[in-house]
Amino acid sequence: MAHSLTLPMTPAYTIPVAPGLLATVRPTAASRLTVRPSPPLHGDCVVPGDKSISHRAVILGGIATGLSRVRGFLYGADCQATLLALTALGCVIEFGAAREPEIVIHGRGLHGLREPSAPLDCQNSGTTMRLLTGLLAGQQFASFLVGSPQLCQRPMERVVRPLRQMGAQLIGREGGRLAPLALAGCGERPLSGLAYELPVASAQVKSCLLLAGLYADAAVSVHEPAATRDHSERMLRNMGARIERTGDVVTIHPTPELQPLTLTVPGDASAAAFLLVAAAIVSGSELTVRGVGINPTRSGLWSTLGTMGAEISVENPRESAGEPVADLRLRQRALSAAYCRGPNVVTMIDEIPILAVAATQARGRTVIADASELRVKETDRIAATAAELRKLGADITPTQDGLIIVGPTRLRGAAVSSRGDHRLAMALCVAGLVATGETTIDGAEVTADSFPGFSATLRSLGADLTETGPVIAATWSASD
Repeated sequence: MAHSLTLPMTPAYTIPVAPGLLATVRPTAASRLTVRPSPPLHGDCVVPGDKSISHRAVILGGIATGLSRVRGFLYGADCQATLLALTALGCVIEFGAAREPEIVIHGRGLHGLREPSAPLDCQNSGTTMRLLTGLLAGQQFASFLVGSPQLCQRPMERVVRPLRQMGAQLIGREGGRLAPLALAGCGERPLSGLAYELPVASAQVKSCLLLAGLYADAAVSVHEPAATRDHSERMLRNMGARIERTGDVVTIHPTPELQPLTLTVPGDASAAAFLLVAAAIVSGSELTVRGVGINPTRSGLWSTLGTMGAEISVENPRESAGEPVADLRLRQRALSAAYCRGPNVVTMIDEIPILAVAATQARGRTVIADASELRVKETDRIAATAAELRKLGADITPTQDGLIIVGPTRLRGAAVSSRGDHRLAMALCVAGLVATGETTIDGAEVTADSFPGFSATLRSLGADLTETGPVIAATWSASD
């Protein structure tokens, strides 16, 4: 039976992590992961639904005309922030039981959202805040976007500036550079069309402007310096929007309505990256991650692992609602250093911390450049990755726009911190699998932001790790 979502969802839910195994995920208080040297990792597993697609499915389903059905939605903290924001805007969202993971979104149409009675809490999710800013810029009512102290230090001027050029009325801290953000609404007047050149490649900014373009009186074009993930374009096109790409320019034209969605969210490519690197560096490992999205704008990590010497294959390719999906199989082999820069870095910007871990076990000098965007993520990921991996003995040097790592290095267990960054927490956990002694990671609960069940999945593959003060408590049972 489906249930109407009127209050925050119960935090306990069940997810599959391997054939025949389910993990019950219960977010509680802060936790610590203790990781020990791992035996070879073996088996098949799945990862949670794609984070980027889950965000967009809820937002676009909320403004479609009719019922949208989404299976495989990621019930991580970031995506729940988006889900709860849409309910505050008047969308009725139904969700099934743990073994019926479909959510049903009652779309209100492009102009059917209602004014929220309180500020919309984006929690720690930059995607939620930036995409909602584009959606709300064209509404007739006022709205306010707030978030965690961490989120309120992340740059928002990158969306505020072009939206103001379209006629949106926005204010925020430091002239709109930082959140909280207030949007006055545009009344009966639509937003204006825009041709905008992104100063920095950003899928979030592009998607923000495409959403605002749904409420414009003329075409909105976004010129990208490098191709970023195109989930928004694929989804909008499948929903009937007139959207096109010419070279590096994506254009959306005025759209009277969006058709509802029916899709199964593929496994998150960024989540799969942590498991693939774990198998790539733990001697004798071989594993398969099933049902992963292999969108070419997200393929940088596994193509780089292949260049470094890992034996990786793409099996059973298929398509789901316009998104390419496949099973990824990796066999551990000796790794060599890589040189990563330019457009390839854009396709794995979220995976740079875990690529750095792989580089610590690769022979030679790995250089990662053109990744300055990492300075303004949940943490300064360049500085934080270098500082925490050095505690484990890595030979890693931060640069202005990347990292230099010399390997292979025999890592040693140490006490490290997630610094409130889910991707750094998972990268440190993987590093601990090849470190001598024990590695402890404080603040490991943040892994649930994007990969609920992360530690449970690693244990199902043979990793030796335990949790204290568990945020992700796993109980195993036979799946249906």
